[in-house]
Amino acid sequence: MTSDAAPSLRKDRGGGPPFERVLVANRGEIAVRIFRACRELGIETVAVYSDADVDAAHVRAADCAVRLGPPPAAESYLKADAIIEAAVASGATAIHPGYGFLSERASFARAAEDAGIVFVGPSSATIATLGDKIAARRSVAAAGVPILPGTLEPVAVDAPETVAAIVAVAEAIGFPLLVKAAAGGGGRGMRHVTSASELPAALAAGAAEAQSAFGDGAVYLEREIHPARHIEVQLLGDIQGTIVAIGERDCSLQRRHQKLVEEAPAPLLSEDERRHLHEMAVRAARAVGLVNAATAEFLFDRDRRFWFLEVNTRLQVEHGVSELVSDIDIVREQLWLAAGYPLGERVLAAAGGATRPTRHAIEVRISAEDPARAFAPTPGTIGRWELPSGPGIRVDTAVGPGTRVLPDYDPLIAKLMVVDTDRDAAIDRLARALDETTITGIQTTLPFDRFIAADPGFRAADLSVAWVDEHWASIADELRRAALDVATRAAAGAVGASGSGTAASAERTGPVAGPSAWARAGRVLATERRPPMYRPPMSRPPMSRPR
Repeated sequence: MTSDAAPSLRKDRGGGPPFERVLVANRGEIAVRIFRACRELGIETVAVYSDADVDAAHVRAADCAVRLGPPPAAESYLKADAIIEAAVASGATAIHPGYGFLSERASFARAAEDAGIVFVGPSSATIATLGDKIAARRSVAAAGVPILPGTLEPVAVDAPETVAAIVAVAEAIGFPLLVKAAAGGGGRGMRHVTSASELPAALAAGAAEAQSAFGDGAVYLEREIHPARHIEVQLLGDIQGTIVAIGERDCSLQRRHQKLVEEAPAPLLSEDERRHLHEMAVRAARAVGLVNAATAEFLFDRDRRFWFLEVNTRLQVEHGVSELVSDIDIVREQLWLAAGYPLGERVLAAAGGATRPTRHAIEVRISAEDPARAFAPTPGTIGRWELPSGPGIRVDTAVGPGTRVLPDYDPLIAKLMVVDTDRDAAIDRLARALDETTITGIQTTLPFDRFIAADPGFRAADLSVAWVDEHWASIADELRRAALDVATRAAAGAVGASGSGTAASAERTGPVAGPSAWARAGRVLATERRPPMYRPPMSRPPMSRPR
């Protein structure tokens, strides 16, 4: 593949775009990102939207749009039948699922296939195999890829007579261990177990949560590795059976098993370690016949061993850092691969040099969450919206000043990415970019992001999946204390100005009315590093109505 203009790409791949019209079964920044790739290839685009998103950026970015239903995702973006109907009615010949929502639902991919619509991603059979974590463990273990010690069959949780046998199996695996959902991800259904006495309750609770979240209560046991880094490999595969790795990412900075910061390549790996990791990832993908894009995830322990976790059969949130390092447009490749074309020469060349990266990229996820309150969601309306620019900076977003961040969907509002010649330079660029960033009206994760960019431990790449819990908690406590102090002084000032009432009534009626004074103080803390300055009102593009 080349990264030249669309006409030369079309010529190289056969003279025309891979599809005439593509529907994106998603919203927000990822839908906008996919539409941009489609537009460059000359593909017409179809958006879908809920009533809450009627004027959203992804709707305005598409050539046409189809309403799905009310704001709740279960009544709109998760309605597979409505999305298939929208694709048929709009004449779309392919569906790109983005990430989240229905992107890893084998039943959705199968419904598209049955309707004669191309699903831009792995086949429904591959998604089904890898969506069952136990089946995936068996497949990759058979291919010679090291898996974490654990069970290869579901653990019975509703048979009292098997408790002793399960405890014996757990003791053979070794504590601490995890109870994990066979059909799940994102930490749902997962329970941490440190002793045999905790196991029965953990199994019951994990199975109940898995049943509620995924409609499947099957769970299994897996040894917990601590400390460990979370490293994943970006894979691409074509219909001819060629599968390559174009690089890896470190995603160790997480909270509640949700990623916060990602970087490529993974720091402090040798060329031989990278080669070994990429080979294992390709082997795992080949075992299930991967076609299109996927990510193989591993844990990397203190003894420098890699352990297979799972394969995500979709575009990842953090795919952009791999694009910045490899110079490969992964979404564009997905479209060509879905249309049946082989991997391009540029992709093969990138894979050949992936063990010797010459650039480093870092992404921070800017979310409408309060990092001082365990990253609790903070929906609301964005006020000032000033994002960085300049060399080596990329921002993927679909919001702006005046945008309402809704409680119905994921709180991610922007992905800030930087790239430079090496990791130190990339961190310096990230710090500069964050210093240029101002977002008001809602609390965001910017205080956490700035902490990361300035932290010596992060710069030293002293990372693990427990890093956030171990390093951020004390900082969050300081933020809470400072916010409470600011709130108290603001409330006292309001009381003094009114001459009556209490601090509580001042919060209701004074200058800090509306959101709680604490939340207001948190927003002050998030932006107080930058002096106030005048900015002319930003012009907004005309808003087309859904068609």
